[in-house]
Amino acid sequence: MSGAEHDDRAAVRLLAEEIARATLRPMTIMEVCGTHTMQIARYGLRALLPPQIRLVSGPGCPVCVTDSGLISAALAIAALPQVMLTSFGDMLRVPAGDSSLLAVRDQGADVRYVLSPLDALELAVQHPEKEIVFFAVGFETTAPLTAATLQAARERGIRNFSVIPAHKTMPAALRRLLKDSAAIDALLCPGHVAAVTGADAFAFVPQELGKGAAIAGFTAVAILRAVLALVHMMPQQAPVLVNCYPHVVTATGNRAARAALDAVFQPCDAVWRGLGDIPGSGLALRPAYQEFDALTRFAAAVAAAPRREDHPACRCGAVLRGEAAPVDCPLFARACDPQHPAGACMVSSEGACAAAYRYRPTS
Repeated sequence: MSGAEHDDRAAVRLLAEEIARATLRPMTIMEVCGTHTMQIARYGLRALLPPQIRLVSGPGCPVCVTDSGLISAALAIAALPQVMLTSFGDMLRVPAGDSSLLAVRDQGADVRYVLSPLDALELAVQHPEKEIVFFAVGFETTAPLTAATLQAARERGIRNFSVIPAHKTMPAALRRLLKDSAAIDALLCPGHVAAVTGADAFAFVPQELGKGAAIAGFTAVAILRAVLALVHMMPQQAPVLVNCYPHVVTATGNRAARAALDAVFQPCDAVWRGLGDIPGSGLALRPAYQEFDALTRFAAAVAAAPRREDHPACRCGAVLRGEAAPVDCPLFARACDPQHPAGACMVSSEGACAAAYRYRPTS
């Protein structure tokens, strides 16, 4: 064991002990970041905390919250002979009814995974005979790169490129989820999102919703420090926002990334899996970039697309609302696993079900 590993383990143990001493009443903390979900499961943090502290996962996985209706539209566009549809690997595997983008690829559609929208743009340059469509998913962390890619497409005059705009933003969804929820006492805020939006974007959690909020990094020590900060708020019943990730997250965030977002996108209503239609929680292309909207470019195919429903027994929606744990789903580790996912939460490594499956007890 290296000295750093020993120090980390010692720090984790000390933090867990301090949290246990400071915990005076039951408390439920929701994390809304897929990386936090994965790290909490990976490090077994739930088992280290006192039984009064309950960690639950929320809508922190962008692939997971992408609604089946939008995936149905993507399937219809992918089936067009002139289209090459691209997206991140996880998005291609999300089931919609009895199909997925990988399934239509196996049936002959030109579907490819890429590492970034810039890769998709280069495919448009290399294949002028094709319409290259990028299925653009993600929160405030990935949306700026999509914006920059669209700016580049317009500047370079690349017309055979478009995107399915499926980006979503956190604040409105959190307001919807937490406004009337007495079950959630505090929020573990996503460090990656806050690095773009700024810490101030989460100030509404204590100010409007009356719940504690802590922006956290991604190591076991960083997550436990944020949990400890939330626990310390409870006895005083004075919730505040604490930035526990100050070396990365500033009050105002990444101004260049936010400027790119504002130049290309504007707020719109969006449907979230498990949460429904949430006003102002999506990002639509501004009029100057409407020509790059694949949903408009291929409107006839989208309008004719059948709505593909989720598996009736899948509890992904309840998991995303924090109302159920992955193991509560009757499909978990039975009819649903990462190789044969029945629901979106089992697909992405950031999904609560995939994390619970990967790090589940083996004995």
